[in-house]
Amino acid sequence: MTPMIQVGDVILSSDIFTEYFCCDLEKCKGECCIEGDAGAPVTVEEVSSLEDSLDIVWDDLSASAQAVIDRQGVAYTDEEGDLVTSIVGGKDCVFTYYDDIEIDGKCISNCCLCAIEKAYRAGKSSFCKPVSCALYPIREVKLGNGLVGLNYNQWSVCKCAREKGRELKMPVWRFLREPLIRRFGSEWYSWLEECANQLDKSRLS
Repeated sequence: MTPMIQVGDVILSSDIFTEYFCCDLEKCKGECCIEGDAGAPVTVEEVSSLEDSLDIVWDDLSASAQAVIDRQGVAYTDEEGDLVTSIVGGKDCVFTYYDDIEIDGKCISNCCLCAIEKAYRAGKSSFCKPVSCALYPIREVKLGNGLVGLNYNQWSVCKCAREKGRELKMPVWRFLREPLIRRFGSEWYSWLEECANQLDKSRLS
């Protein structure tokens, strides 16, 4: 069993500190948004935010995605009873779109991107994306008594991200700095950083 470490009201699996990760969009082209057999986990509040964003992102969505949303909405309850984003053809999240992007001077064609995040980055929306998307490869679970659990999830489609993370010596917790601060606050992240530094020192001693 993976050891757990508590930072404030959050209990983290230790591999969040020891494993490396850095998205390599040049290689994966956003495969995590189109693989799997269900959508991204969402809360009731996030469903409302997604619905509020529809007018902003509608023209970026495919005709198939628009039809799914018209038929069943932005989310549905999957076989395990979890609320998740609606998907197209059993795969693509309805909020994905495809475009060419530039990374380090290279044009990467036909990348799968998030229309919700695009609107957020452009200042058109205050909602970035569901927490489950922003925090991946970390998965969040409610533990009760006000506690939250964070677990590191290893998925085969993210092999290139693990390889790039090892090359850059980028631990999971540092790669996810922005979404972790957005979720738990900058003070909490400072505690997390201090905890990570202490763990590094203990491993070296």
